[in-house]
Amino acid sequence: MGIRLVTGGVRSGKSRFAESICTSLGREVIYIATGTAVDTEMEERIIRHREQRPAAWGLVEEPFRLPEAVAKVPGHAVLLIDSLTAWVSNRMWKANATEVWTKEQKKRFLSLMKDDMGRLLQGLQEREAVLVTDEAGWGGVSMNAVGRLFQEALGQVNQQAAEAAQEVWLVVSGIPWRIKG
Repeated sequence: MGIRLVTGGVRSGKSRFAESICTSLGREVIYIATGTAVDTEMEERIIRHREQRPAAWGLVEEPFRLPEAVAKVPGHAVLLIDSLTAWVSNRMWKANATEVWTKEQKKRFLSLMKDDMGRLLQGLQEREAVLVTDEAGWGGVSMNAVGRLFQEALGQVNQQAAEAAQEVWLVVSGIPWRIKG
């Protein structure tokens, strides 16, 4: 039992590697998808992910309330959550994050994300789970306030996940490297 975190850059092979981990466990897998089809490109990406997953896997689509989604899934199933990146992005969108947010609004949002990530990790403690995320800082510091808030929120979520995980994998150009565990 345990949490595995798979991180890396955009389009680095993280999802494919996470799926291979789940397949190797030889148990029922529930895929929790956080992505939303906000445009044609994202719609095509979701379709590609659907097509590459085994048909026998269960699917839960939950862009906002991950802790609640996890609580509804049977405890014996392996959970594949793809991705924390989209979850943070969706939460920012739902909160109407803007360039004019005050420091207090940003602080509240970061606190809410920290608490919700804590609840998610608590719900995963006695489970087998694979979490997929992106490295927020590899693209440089964002040139706008919303982008910087996203980087800060995702960085915070990733650090919480890495601390709780028994294994952390970094995928670079399709090559997985174990960096913890």
